Amino acid sequence: MNYDYIIVGSGLASIMFAEQLRIHQKSFIVISDRSQQASVVASGLYNPVVLKRFTSAWRADSHLSCAIPKYASLEHLLGLKLDYVIPIYRVFNSVQEQNNWFLACDKPLLNQFLNPDLINNNNNFVKAPFGFGEVYYTGKIDTQTLIEGYCSFLSDKNQYLSDTFDYDSLVETSDGLEYKSINSKHIVFTEGYGIHKNPYFKQLPLEGTKGELITIHAPDLKLNIILKSSVFVIPMKNDNYLVGSTYEWTDKTNTPTPKAKSQLLEKLELLISCKYEVVDQRAGIRPTVSDRRPLVGCHPNHNRMYVLNGLGTRGVLIAPSIAESLYEFIESNTSLPEEIDINRFASVFS
Repeated sequence: MNYDYIIVGSGLASIMFAEQLRIHQKSFIVISDRSQQASVVASGLYNPVVLKRFTSAWRADSHLSCAIPKYASLEHLLGLKLDYVIPIYRVFNSVQEQNNWFLACDKPLLNQFLNPDLINNNNNFVKAPFGFGEVYYTGKIDTQTLIEGYCSFLSDKNQYLSDTFDYDSLVETSDGLEYKSINSKHIVFTEGYGIHKNPYFKQLPLEGTKGELITIHAPDLKLNIILKSSVFVIPMKNDNYLVGSTYEWTDKTNTPTPKAKSQLLEKLELLISCKYEVVDQRAGIRPTVSDRRPLVGCHPNHNRMYVLNGLGTRGVLIAPSIAESLYEFIESNTSLPEEIDINRFASVFS
C-alpha cells in the first residue's frame, strides 16, 4: 500500500492535519491505538481570552478565523453537530475585578472579544454578587463526538488502522519510508503525551499535565451560558454540566482520582447553591510545553519525519491553523512561525 502520509495518533491534531491532506487530495492512513485521552476528555472550549489575567490568547484572532469555518466544514462532512456556540460569563469576585475588566475592554487586542457592559446575576442558584463579564466568540466543540465520528469516517474509507505503532518497524528508504506493508513519502507524529515513547521526538520538552473533569446533574441550575470562575461550568444535555478542570504535574495516568474530585467540588460549592449529583469523572494528560507553544516541524536528522504536538489547553482553538502551517511547511516549503518550530529546541537533538 502506497500513501503520501502516515499519521500516528487520532486526537485533535491528527484530525486537523488529516483534513489538510483530504482537502488537498493527498493519500494518507491514520494509525492509532487510542491510548491517549487528552482530546477525548477535553472540555472542548474555544475562548480567545485568558480570563485569569484578562489578556488576549496567543494569536486569538487568526486562530478563530481559521477554526470556526473548519469545524463547520467537519459538521457538514460528518453529518454531526460539533460546534455549540455559547457565551462565557466570567464571574467577578470583587469591584477591583470589575474595574480590571473595564480596563481590558479598552485594549486593542481585547475590545472585540469583551462586552464592556456589566451583566447582573439573575440566577438564584449562582453565587455572583458582583456580576459577570461576557466574552464573545466562544463555545464548545464536542471533541469526543468529533474524534469518534472522524475515525469512523476514515475506517469506512480504509484509511484508519487500529494498532499500536511499532517504531522498530519504521524503515527509511532512498525515496521514502516503509512501515510493515505500507510505503509512504512522509510520516507525521501526533501522539500527544505518547511522544515520550517515540525514539525520534521524545527529547522534546513536552510536559504532560493531568487534567480531570466531573459531570454533574443539576436540574435546578438552568444555565444557558458557560460560567467561569476558579472552575468552569459548561451546560450539556439533559440538565448535565461539565465542571473542570484540575492541573496535576506528577501523576501521568488517565485514572480519575478522589483528590481531584474533591478539589473540583470545593470550588463548585463556592459558585452554585443548588442540589446536584456527580454522574461522571474523567481524566487525561494534556500535552503541554514549557513555553506554552506547540511543537511543530521536521526532525533535523530524518527529513521525512514530522511532529505536530503540544497544543495544550487551547487545542480546540489553535489546532486548525497549526495543522495548516505544518502542511504548508511540508508541501510548499513555507517557513513555520519561529515560536512553534521545534528548531527552538534544536540542542536536544545534538
